[in-house]
Amino acid sequence: MGLALLALVLGYGHLHAPDAGTTVELDWPSGLDSDQAAALLARHDLVRSEGAMAMFLRTTGGTSAFVPGPHILPQGLDPWDLRHLLERSPKRPTTRVTIPEGFHRFDIATRLDKLRVAGKNAFLRASADPLLLDELGIERKGALGIESAEGYLFPATYDFSLDSDPREIVRRLVTEADRRWAALATQHAAGFASLRNTLGYGRREILILASIVEKEAVQADERPLIASVFLNRLLDPTFKPKRLQSDPTASYACFSEPDVVPACAGFTGKITPAINRDSKNRYSTYVNDGLPPGPIANPGAPSIEAVLAPAATKYLYFVAKGGGRHTFSEALDQHNEAVRKLRATSPSAERPE
Repeated sequence: MGLALLALVLGYGHLHAPDAGTTVELDWPSGLDSDQAAALLARHDLVRSEGAMAMFLRTTGGTSAFVPGPHILPQGLDPWDLRHLLERSPKRPTTRVTIPEGFHRFDIATRLDKLRVAGKNAFLRASADPLLLDELGIERKGALGIESAEGYLFPATYDFSLDSDPREIVRRLVTEADRRWAALATQHAAGFASLRNTLGYGRREILILASIVEKEAVQADERPLIASVFLNRLLDPTFKPKRLQSDPTASYACFSEPDVVPACAGFTGKITPAINRDSKNRYSTYVNDGLPPGPIANPGAPSIEAVLAPAATKYLYFVAKGGGRHTFSEALDQHNEAVRKLRATSPSAERPE
């Protein structure tokens, strides 16, 4: 044992692989011994010497405390840091993660991956795990219902340990969303009751609409106005068809189910008329009446509040006018005039609502 420890000390500085600035996302198998664990780490270029790492693991407690499942492991770590991550030790570092309002779960996954908190693919799997969704009480309604925790991953600032269990991250974000929702639903009980009585809306539908408001609004004071436009379209018996005509809804399909929507081929993040018009795009509110099948982002409290307490207007249309603001209109001819002015001053302006 003395010779082994001496060899370990002498070779310690040569155990970890060079830092290439990359991370490795892997599902750690259960039951690996020190030799097998070292071999796996070497195969992913996480250690330089497989034999030295196996010796390090054997002489520092073995691998029985390693946590099976998804891990995100940066290259260039020393062996103790690798051990702490694989054990999910409380000794591993923490980092602050800010999730902005309007991020969808694909944005969140990218940020968590970049910050080395959780692997992108592992988080996306966890946030769409039916068993976890059921555990958290997230309502799902088959093919037309919520298929993930989208809309329930509350945007805020959190402290997470590096290489956290993605399921625990989902649980924490949803728990925060539940807490915020309970307060808003109590504060705006009359508005909640009105939406339930007029449109049959529960929390799920309110979150869907709030996510659309979140993606459309730039200026905070316009959220209740934008919410009023969409609700007026849904409630006004003369407004037909019941199309919300919101670009962000159509583009969400290019993140959530790009293989289903032919127009999403080559999607670079910019919405196109073809994506809006694609008949296979079930999220497009240009070809489908009413709400999309689920939230298209994670709304913050102000957007949820805007749906629960919208402005009292008769607006049915809005179009951008610059500076993050919109022109709102009650009649189609007024809206068309606003669109004409917009296009006269900005020929490349995005499609109006």
